[in-house]
Amino acid sequence: MTTRKIGLLIGAEEEDWPSALEAMFRRLDPVTTLNGAPFHVNVERVRVHPFDLRAGTSYDLVVDRLGHWQLNPREWLKKAAMFNGVYLLNNPFTFQSMEKHSAYVAMMRLGLNIPKTWLIPLKSYPDKPGYQQTANKYYDSFDLPAIAAEQFGYPLYMKPFDGGGWRGVSQINDPSQLMRAYDDSGQMMMHLQAALDNFDVFVRALGIGPQIRPMRYDPSQPIHARYVVDYNFLSPEKGREIVAITKVINAFFRWEVNSCEAILKDGLLQPIDYANACPDMHLTSLHVNFPWVIKSLLAWTTFCVATGRRMRLDMNTQAFFEIADSDRSYDEKLSAYEALADAYFETDRFEEFSQTHLSHLDEAVWEFVQTPEFDGILQGIVREKFPPHEHDQFIAHYRGLIGHWIDGTGRHEAYCVIL
Repeated sequence: MTTRKIGLLIGAEEEDWPSALEAMFRRLDPVTTLNGAPFHVNVERVRVHPFDLRAGTSYDLVVDRLGHWQLNPREWLKKAAMFNGVYLLNNPFTFQSMEKHSAYVAMMRLGLNIPKTWLIPLKSYPDKPGYQQTANKYYDSFDLPAIAAEQFGYPLYMKPFDGGGWRGVSQINDPSQLMRAYDDSGQMMMHLQAALDNFDVFVRALGIGPQIRPMRYDPSQPIHARYVVDYNFLSPEKGREIVAITKVINAFFRWEVNSCEAILKDGLLQPIDYANACPDMHLTSLHVNFPWVIKSLLAWTTFCVATGRRMRLDMNTQAFFEIADSDRSYDEKLSAYEALADAYFETDRFEEFSQTHLSHLDEAVWEFVQTPEFDGILQGIVREKFPPHEHDQFIAHYRGLIGHWIDGTGRHEAYCVIL
């Protein structure tokens, strides 16, 4: 018998996907058979406490949802990766250093269709010795309305260079709104980015390992209604393109759970937000897509711990840049990037493992979402997320959406959704 241990490093507000993942591992125990022996996976929620930098750990893999905003767990993750060889979802080093600004620059370097973006200095400087004096001596003055008018036109967007949770994002329609938003930005460093109005499709693709799920997205709606139930919103060609783009981004940055937002306008697919290495995975947001999240996360983590896949702390940027600097077309470059991504994710090996050892997973998840246990998870998250007077309404709403998935594609859904 072989046993591996997966840790979930999560915040207090996350109960739906962790509870569902834990329940699925319990239901499947042993999750598969390897070399004729049962293969067990124990799942445990990681506790935060003081630690010895040389201490061992019992975890083989940790799914991190906390380190990007809390220091103690983030530094433990770095130690666990470097000293103990723990496999992490995601790489804490690139997640910390490659904020949205760096992510834009990197993908522009690869030739992806990123909208025009400018970085604007801080409106208000930190109260630190020498900061104001340095700014006075070396920072050039600039005419922000002139930059907006000459480089972008209206409307445009102003948003923090490091992003996160839609905070500080403003649509700017005229110079007065521009200056008001800049004044309000304070000590947040901001981007100006070209607006893509009157677009054809807004897509958010969620990637877990090499498994990619494109979802139609409407950012104008409340968060519980942004994911639109629509399975045929992209042509086969654009479906393959968003899958490739998302996979390439995730492999480049070593983010194995990440989402990519892109806008399709006039035939051009333009990624606009893809440094989301702690993406939304809540049932109340994803609804019909939620079972796919549980299935894909279980499949990828099981593959990693069962095969002894090693986490790569380093990046392979030069291989991507050599392709970028070639005279190949956009499609040829994207295909070459995707080959690098598939090599990183060991996509063929993963698909073979899934077919051999996890062929029962589709049926198991389909059965699980019809159980009282899953319904209890659904009711619990609704009661947590919505005010009491809306509980009955939204419990019925999400039961209906999950029922739609059960009656539709749920039973035989592919791991990697390629339209």
